[in-house]
Amino acid sequence: MSGGCGAIPLIAHDSPQAVLALRAGTTVSAGHYLADVRDVAARLPSGNHVLNLCADRYRFAVGLGACLITRRVSLLPSTHTPEVIREMARFAPDVVCITDEAACDIDLPQMQFPEELRDPGERRVREELRGAVTRWEPPRIDGSQVAAIVFTSGSTGTPLPHRKTWSRLSRCVRDGARRLGLIPGISHTLVGTVPPQHMYGFESTVLVALQTGNAFDAERPFYPADICAALARAPRPRLLISTPIHLRTLLGAGIDLPAVDLIVSATAPLERELAVEAERRFGAALVEIYGSTETGQIATRRTTETPAWQLWPGVRLECGATGTFAAGGHVEERTALCDVLEPQGAEQFLLHGRSADLVNIAGKRSSFGYLNHRLNAIPGVIDGAFFARDAVDSAIGVSRLAAVVVAPQLSAHSLLERLRECIDPVFLPRPLLIVERLPRTAAGKLPQHALRALLAGHA
Repeated sequence: MSGGCGAIPLIAHDSPQAVLALRAGTTVSAGHYLADVRDVAARLPSGNHVLNLCADRYRFAVGLGACLITRRVSLLPSTHTPEVIREMARFAPDVVCITDEAACDIDLPQMQFPEELRDPGERRVREELRGAVTRWEPPRIDGSQVAAIVFTSGSTGTPLPHRKTWSRLSRCVRDGARRLGLIPGISHTLVGTVPPQHMYGFESTVLVALQTGNAFDAERPFYPADICAALARAPRPRLLISTPIHLRTLLGAGIDLPAVDLIVSATAPLERELAVEAERRFGAALVEIYGSTETGQIATRRTTETPAWQLWPGVRLECGATGTFAAGGHVEERTALCDVLEPQGAEQFLLHGRSADLVNIAGKRSSFGYLNHRLNAIPGVIDGAFFARDAVDSAIGVSRLAAVVVAPQLSAHSLLERLRECIDPVFLPRPLLIVERLPRTAAGKLPQHALRALLAGHA
């Protein structure tokens, strides 16, 4: 495909033999990837929109590439509930779902990822892999082409679309690679615990590899032993791309951790104590990424060294009476941020929490971030979170807080007594539920509706 002015290659790998992915311990070359991309592109049904639900990161990347070279748009909603799927169908009536799950229950027209392309060991003779190839020219994509539409939940619950052009996405991940120290000419292996459909996973485990000539592991390990096994298989230098909840679970598992060359964390601010332990246990620096679905990644910090975040090149903050906005650089349009930020000069800022994170009960103020920190600092707590109840406490005329906790060796009474020592009684959760697991998404987030559903079930 010719891209014309402003065209950007689909992949940055410098030869068809360069390693692009690792699947079940087997390497997949850039040439093999492009052959699979063209194969899937030829099979895509008519229509301009594709919901890519492939769980295997390599198959997801193949589907993405097939969409890009045929000028189709990948839809990336934050969840795949039946209501969200209905919204996708309303938003794009021609949408088709590509999946590698044999029994996918998504209520949309489906295309199964081709069975003959699933074997990582299979090496069909392809033009890109023949020794006679003298010119290596990956497809070029028009930079102004809409590559993906990501969705955030609006105030009404209806997903709100945000269009991402190929040039802005590419610029974002190339800037990010430089910030992470990914050196040109040295192939790094990226092992991610986040799904490729999530904006963080999309940028940090798929796009950054495609656009900087690096490789990614196709799996999405979840349990600590699986994460360690995936890291141990990955050639060095290797990066762990993860989240605070995955890191906390991994560090608390009591198992030996393979050495890595860099740890990357996002989706929620990381406590400095946890960052210090992660660096010590893995023997590598930990870098946090700040961003949002709307803006993409816009800043990083070395958590153990500074609380300040460093903005991406060209990105600026605009603060006013109506809030803080991000603009410039790779950000598609001036975008309101949902966090309370304090600029530190033109290129840095401090993060004080989400605008919706502040809690005011009976004239007393706190934040969910602080309350969650105190809860999770109690010995024996594996995971826990406060949230606001819908119901109003008639005794004080305001909404109470509730909390859910994973703490199999503790009682609700003992937890409340420990909390009473460090937070004002007005913020004590009523009720405090002890559960086997929190309803976190694959990216480690806690949807409010899922927390309230737990509360409703308890009632």
